[in-house]
Amino acid sequence: MAAKPKLIVIAGPTAVGKTGIAIELAKQLNTEIISADSRQCYQGMAIGTAQPSAAERLAIPHHFIDCFPPEKALTAADFEHISLNILADIFRRKETAIVCGGTGLYIKALCEGLDEMPPVDEEINRSVNQLFSENGIEWLKDELKKTDPEFFIGGETENPARMLRALTFHLSCGKSITQFRTGIKKERPFDIVKTGLELPREILYNRINLRVDKMMEEGLLEEVKSLFDRRNLKNLNTVGYSELFDYLEGKVSLDFAIDKIKQHSRNYAKRQLTWFKRDHEFQWMDANDPEIIEKIISIL
Repeated sequence: MAAKPKLIVIAGPTAVGKTGIAIELAKQLNTEIISADSRQCYQGMAIGTAQPSAAERLAIPHHFIDCFPPEKALTAADFEHISLNILADIFRRKETAIVCGGTGLYIKALCEGLDEMPPVDEEINRSVNQLFSENGIEWLKDELKKTDPEFFIGGETENPARMLRALTFHLSCGKSITQFRTGIKKERPFDIVKTGLELPREILYNRINLRVDKMMEEGLLEEVKSLFDRRNLKNLNTVGYSELFDYLEGKVSLDFAIDKIKQHSRNYAKRQLTWFKRDHEFQWMDANDPEIIEKIISIL
């Protein structure tokens, strides 16, 4: 029996160096990369989402990057469906493929599948997102605590996207989204090797701070200005954009906004690590190890 193709997952916190390592690995294996980032797929957000550069994308084919307008409300289920189709095509030509990113739910959806859920009411969805954009995260937490305490006590109260989904779901279906979680993994026609990248906290946090400074030098403020008229979109309610929208609205100074981007990025990195560390299938490696490519290949 022919060996199954292999999907190599490269995951970890923001600014740990996932993109560079994935590209070097793809060169060694002569394969392609799917981005598992819930914001890199949107157009007009290249700087703030740290999309691979044009040169990097020319060197190695990348998928699910810069291909949808920010108005498009993509879900983890959409990512699962799109990525499985992309992988089917890659595996017709290659023995391996790489998925690289920091959106844990997207990686989980691709590797394990998602539970079947009843559809939500789109009018309710729009209303909840509008109220969230007007009233902020504390309003969302309060509403969710009242409406779906079962979800709320599960500890997912630092992820606005998941809280919005849970609130919209309960208001649409009258039941907690937790009641539809089976924990049953779907079979995949490929083997999966999960690699997690990490760095000592002080090194990672310094890299995050330097990355934000570099983004500002590369024109992040101008990018955010170009999206200002669409600032109420859920996909733009994200780190690097929300803070600069506040600056452009005169709510805070530019220095304050930049400091908040750094702080919120560090907070996000901590949440990412918490998510990935719960999955014991990950093999963790030092992102600064000069032999990391060889070590990843050795476990395939």
